[in-house]
Parts: sequence; C-alpha cells; structure tokens
Amino acid sequence: MKRILIVALTAIVLTGCYKDEIFEPVVEIKKELQIQNAVGLKLESAFVTTEVAMNVKIETAQSVTIKIFDISNRVVSKETVGVKAGDNILKVYTSALPSSAYRIGLYDLNGKQLGITDFNKL
Repeated sequence: MKRILIVALTAIVLTGCYKDEIFEPVVEIKKELQIQNAVGLKLESAFVTTEVAMNVKIETAQSVTIKIFDISNRVVSKETVGVKAGDNILKVYTSALPSSAYRIGLYDLNGKQLGITDFNKL
C-alpha cells in the first residue's frame, strides 16, 4: 500500500514540474496580419476608429520603437517595446488622435527603420 502511495505521489510531483511553455497554445496569425518578409510591420486595417491590431515581425528578440507621424511628418506618439523573434501581435490605441491620415513606423534602437505603413483615423 505504501509503495502504491509513493509511486502515485512521485508521478504527481514529476508531472507538475513540466515547463508551462510546453502546453502553450499555438497562436495563428490572421491573414490580414501575416508578413511574408523576415522583418516588418502590418496593420490589420488601414481604416481605424479607436484601436487596431498590428503585427511586428523581427528576426531576433529586442526592443523596438514604434512611432506614429501625423500628415506633416511630426511624431505624435512614440513607444519602445520589447518583442520576441517572429510575429508579435500588438494593439495600437488611436482614440486620442484626431481624424486624419497617419504613418506608423518601426525602428530598432539605433534608429534604423524596419518597416512603415499608413493608416487613416476615422
């Protein structure tokens, strides 16, 4: 009886020691957000109201800066975020921006542009 209890407890302890990453679900990237190149950024839609999904794709994990420019090319928003290698789905919140045309760019920490695209805030 003691042997059965010891074996059962050992099995429970060993199965509880697995890393959580083994069981993480695979997130499928929507067709609208897929990027064919190794590096870049893509918005789910070019027409935005309060928020839009964005895919930031990068070859190596690093910090990147995302800048939003207005029609006169002034930076109206800037944020540095850490991203993992591959696809990174982020939300861009635009409710504070007035209705207009904008450009959003992705830059590495040296200021090199990695991707850029336009959108319209409705």
